[in-house]
Amino acid sequence: MAKSQPNVIVFFTDQQRWDTTGAHGNPLGLTPHFDRMAAEGTHLFHTFTCQPVCGPARSCMQTGLYATASGCYRNGIALREELPTLAHYFNGAGYETGYIGKWHLAATRTEPVPEPLRGGYTCWLASDALEHTSDAYRTLLYDNANRPVELPGYRSDAMTDAAIRYIAKRRNKPFFLFLSFIEPHHQNHRDDYPAPDVYRDRYHGRYVPPDLAALGGTAHQHLGGYYGMVKRLDEGLGRIMDALKSLSLAKDTIILFTSDHGNHFKTRNGEYKRSCHDSSIRIPAAVCGPGFERGGRVTELVSLVDLPPTLLDAAGIAVPAHMQGRSVLRLLKGEEAAWPEEVFVQISESQLGRAIRTRRWKYSVKAPDADGRTEAGAARYAEEFLYDLDADPYELTNLAGLDSHRAVADRLRERLVRRMTEAGERTPVIEPAAPRKSGQRKVDPEEAEA
Repeated sequence: MAKSQPNVIVFFTDQQRWDTTGAHGNPLGLTPHFDRMAAEGTHLFHTFTCQPVCGPARSCMQTGLYATASGCYRNGIALREELPTLAHYFNGAGYETGYIGKWHLAATRTEPVPEPLRGGYTCWLASDALEHTSDAYRTLLYDNANRPVELPGYRSDAMTDAAIRYIAKRRNKPFFLFLSFIEPHHQNHRDDYPAPDVYRDRYHGRYVPPDLAALGGTAHQHLGGYYGMVKRLDEGLGRIMDALKSLSLAKDTIILFTSDHGNHFKTRNGEYKRSCHDSSIRIPAAVCGPGFERGGRVTELVSLVDLPPTLLDAAGIAVPAHMQGRSVLRLLKGEEAAWPEEVFVQISESQLGRAIRTRRWKYSVKAPDADGRTEAGAARYAEEFLYDLDADPYELTNLAGLDSHRAVADRLRERLVRRMTEAGERTPVIEPAAPRKSGQRKVDPEEAEA
């Protein structure tokens, strides 16, 4: 029987596309351990980030707030010290809390993170911007006293080793461990995806997702290394599962696997994320452990901002009313009759944008006069993208402005404005895209509800 207070582990990857997993149809066998979680636990099949940038996404994951509400709407903004995080809630419930890996919420970049900026975590082995303090075979983190700690081995293996050591020392008190990898993010200083030795060649040229096959980008250069990094991450997940089993903790421990955002390999803009497209915003997510056994496939659309309340709920901790997501456990228990029909996405830095994604439609706008690096929001936006995901799942044909889809776009615009105001943003003006003739039948506005 599981303990009344289950241990909780978040296995958090960086820049991982949902379709790297076998559970989402990838044919390369990269993720057998994730796939097992999805099959035996709960697979959050349609999960999306609410901010496709590293720091903002992490602020959402730590606070349960959208990035404009947390204040971390772009990279380089420190999380406010007074803002409660997951660690604060777990600390208050008698848990020991640990953080290992990439933080990206202190704005110290390569310098150690001072204790007040660590989000309340009591055991610390981390770096603010791990991509700038480490390389594939040189992992530099800082401990509680901000002493540098170099871990041996390939980077994701080294962090997995540290996580297993943490778990092994905490068998008599419930723990909450947030394990934040940099893989499969690119190595910034050389724009490369450094997989472990021999892994890159194993996967090079073997499978290219349809959007990347059509659009090119850097996929053909980088997918081999990217897939190799994903494979090694999944092996680390398996090692943590083995450690829990050997310590008789498997039945008492919840594991959440997810990522901060996806990767479009420079097909949608000049880098790898910061766009509304599924390649940028759709992420893998599965949960196993007490409360999630045999949960099956959840097909409702789940946002990253829903995961913090889910973890608190699963641990028996009251979900704060100010959190802007909702617990997925409501769906598993059949208690949620009004789950949102769309996910809401805020985009910064490369542009100041907003989007909603429903089962069928993607509708995105951008602020033409605003700077996404200096402004959190805008009063005026213009339509940029509209995709019919039933007909065009890889978002290759932009329907924005077509007269055949004007009524649908108008209905989606209303839904986007509602989501923006619910998130605490001011009510914007959204200008229609320049009209275009299509020659297609006019799509019924009721179809926008799909």
